[in-house]
Amino acid sequence: MKRNKILPYVLIFPAFIIMTVFVLYPIIVTLFYSLRKMKLTSPKDTAFIGLDNYIATLKSIDFWYSLQNSIMIMIAVVILCILFGLFFASILNFESRLKNILMAISVIPWALPPVVNGILWKWIFYPGFGFLNKILYNLNIIEEPIQYLSNRYSLMLIIGIVIAWRNIPFCTIIFLSAMRAIPESVYDAASIDGANRFQIFTRVTLPLLMPALGIILTFTSISAINVFDEVISISGYGNLGKTILLEDYMITFSFLDFGRGSALTYLIMIAAGILGLFYIKSMSKKIDYI
Repeated sequence: MKRNKILPYVLIFPAFIIMTVFVLYPIIVTLFYSLRKMKLTSPKDTAFIGLDNYIATLKSIDFWYSLQNSIMIMIAVVILCILFGLFFASILNFESRLKNILMAISVIPWALPPVVNGILWKWIFYPGFGFLNKILYNLNIIEEPIQYLSNRYSLMLIIGIVIAWRNIPFCTIIFLSAMRAIPESVYDAASIDGANRFQIFTRVTLPLLMPALGIILTFTSISAINVFDEVISISGYGNLGKTILLEDYMITFSFLDFGRGSALTYLIMIAAGILGLFYIKSMSKKIDYI
């Protein structure tokens, strides 16, 4: 009996060690660094400075510029993922012989590494005669190549499209699972009451998809905040496409300011943690179909 009580703790212990070493310890060390002056170009000039790194970060123009870029990307990703995820889920929800093939194809963008996604889309939007410019040129729509990646707003939109393209399969699966969980009796009752297909979709299906929508909102927001590989693949380390995560990387590993870099890391972690709480809360919601 005593052995049965100890066994669960023994089985959990390896995971506890891994989480402590690779998650809890770095979090504590990063907090310690964020409260100190720690610049590797001046290794002997270290001191406890409290919240000065956080204050300096929040006063930085580069921080607010990169934050604006991250917000623009997040808005584009959320809108595209919801619209296209709902659209593809609605198509896959109908019985068809091609359903399994379409499902397998839809997962491909999700399975590709982020760097590959970035390189693929950079080839499409290449400032010279990339794939899209070549099509437009052959159709006599343009006379000179469009510099898609030279404008801040078009660049943010393109990065948003890339992130959305990678996350749309996940959103589709979430929406599709939620749709198939709705009992047929609900639709039958709506049809008996005289509702047409559009009314059934807007007044029955969409309200019952709200918990799934909450999951998608938080998941896509976290993905947009944590974007890094695609930005590097498309725009490099330039200031034009700098996001909040890239700003953190530049401060920490290019300028070797581990103090301010750790402070910015904590700010990003807090923002992602808040979104993560909404994500967990959305997943735990129960739906009443009656």
